[in-house]
Amino acid sequence: MEHGSIITQARREDALVLTKQGLVSKSSPKKPRGRNIFKALFCCFRAQHVGQSSSSTELSAYKEEANTIAKSDLLQCLQYQFYQIPGTCLLPEVTEEDQGRICVVIDLDETLVHSSFKVYVLKRPYVDEFLRRMGELFECVLFTASLAKYADPVTDLLDRCGVFRARLFRESCVFHQGCYVKDLSRLGRDLRKTLILDNSPASYIFHPENAVPVQSWFDDMADTELLNLIPIFEELSAAEDVYTSLGQLRAP
Repeated sequence: MEHGSIITQARREDALVLTKQGLVSKSSPKKPRGRNIFKALFCCFRAQHVGQSSSSTELSAYKEEANTIAKSDLLQCLQYQFYQIPGTCLLPEVTEEDQGRICVVIDLDETLVHSSFKVYVLKRPYVDEFLRRMGELFECVLFTASLAKYADPVTDLLDRCGVFRARLFRESCVFHQGCYVKDLSRLGRDLRKTLILDNSPASYIFHPENAVPVQSWFDDMADTELLNLIPIFEELSAAEDVYTSLGQLRAP
């Protein structure tokens, strides 16, 4: 194993949160907007219930019922509210540097790196060369279903050149049928000029026509997947419509 292939956390153990406890933590950063939406939903629900009865017994029953609402149901409610906010996008406006470029959404775990429950994150072979070239050709966005408290510091160490213009984490995914889906329609980019590179088909189930699949990677240091993808993305970078270009690449 090459020394340069390991992102260590010897001095950043707390920051990288690569222990089993950190990886399975159920907590995630919450944006003020999300808290406000939850507060509004809770208050509306409470007002409707209290209006029906003011008895302490029923109010207690209500509180117990509210506390048992499934997390998935609550997440769906919050996502519905998100869709109702006009002009809400996950990404900021395109910078002058990236005007006219295709936006490429890139996954982290098992696509660029593999995380261990020990004290390191293993870099996929040729990831540095791949990211460098991608940054020259595209508007690159990191989009992972991992928690920000793990993925953000890992990306700091991985992306030394600042290839990623933005980073999106689990809270930006849509929870759909037990999976965290990366809904490209929420990015604020033209879908005809948007690609996603991910090892999990479930992640792009809403937009399979925009996907460039990649094999999952764990520890094979002879892997050349990212190196082989460079010429494919070089060709795609000039596409006027990714649907047409990807269709041609997939044709036998």
